[in-house]
Amino acid sequence: MFGDRARGFGPASRPHFALVGMLRIPEVQISPWISLTRRVTFAASLLVLAALVVYVGRDGYHDNSGNELSFLDALYYATVSLSTTGYGDIHPVSPGARLANIVIITPLRILFLIVLVGTTLGVLTERSRQAFKIQRWRHSVRNHTVIVGYGTKGRSAIDAMLGDGVKPADIVVVDTDVAALEAAANAGLVTVHGSATQSDVLRLASVQNAASVVVATNRDDTAVLVTLTARELNKGAKIVVAVREAENTHLVRQSGADSVVVSSETAGRLLGIATTTPTVVEMMEDLLTPQEGFAVAEREVESSEIGGSPRHLSDIVLGVVRAGVLVRVGEPEVDAIEAGDKLLYIRRTSK
Repeated sequence: MFGDRARGFGPASRPHFALVGMLRIPEVQISPWISLTRRVTFAASLLVLAALVVYVGRDGYHDNSGNELSFLDALYYATVSLSTTGYGDIHPVSPGARLANIVIITPLRILFLIVLVGTTLGVLTERSRQAFKIQRWRHSVRNHTVIVGYGTKGRSAIDAMLGDGVKPADIVVVDTDVAALEAAANAGLVTVHGSATQSDVLRLASVQNAASVVVATNRDDTAVLVTLTARELNKGAKIVVAVREAENTHLVRQSGADSVVVSSETAGRLLGIATTTPTVVEMMEDLLTPQEGFAVAEREVESSEIGGSPRHLSDIVLGVVRAGVLVRVGEPEVDAIEAGDKLLYIRRTSK
């Protein structure tokens, strides 16, 4: 495995056309009738352009009768030329016959060609288009979020991000499950098929240019290895990791995680609280679901708030972020708001 990487044979070093199927860029869905109309219009435009070229240079053309070419003659010549019909010993002479050839015979001939080779051309065109989109995406993607794992935790994380206004184009999903990646692609997300424990797969997801990484794997040992690999590729990204057991929290933090969420203990606490005070759990769910009514948010302090106490603001402030460190309201060091602080507060959302 390491020998392949040393020789540059990893996924990230492959040409763009070889990544089709592994890296998938979401398609903009349009009606097949619209697509067909566009193709027919383009073909008709080429036909008219060819006819104009022939008509402008009509002095260099002549028919079997030696007459000067009319525009209908030029259009006929362009039609039989673009359709690769060629010339035979039987050819239309009257304008009516030539018009029929243009309007009826040639469309039928084109339809036959579409039926005959359409499937092959469609596959080749699709792969070429995907390769071009992959090339363009890899050169332009910056400050995005990489989600490792599209299970329950990964989907919930993406739903929360989309609820906060993050665009689907700014999210990349990495997973080994083809069915999960298909669901992510249908949701308009960029997907990468492969194991995120491999640095080449993370490079393919452009982790080195990402603003944040969410690790939502099913195993804690996998989460540790993915975190270590992601931190090696990007020293400045915000890495958030979900683990099942609290005893693995320190391992994930040592691997480079900025935030760790213990999924099993968090769910267990909510279950315990729900047995005595279910309204508390209802409020927690409200805060964690932006579209429900309330949400925890962060904002910059306003100039008029500097020097005042966060407890005296109209917003319900939970904490103050100072120099990147969260200090909860009530601590003496945040009794006065300073310039550059950020406020963690509860905001009302529109349902």
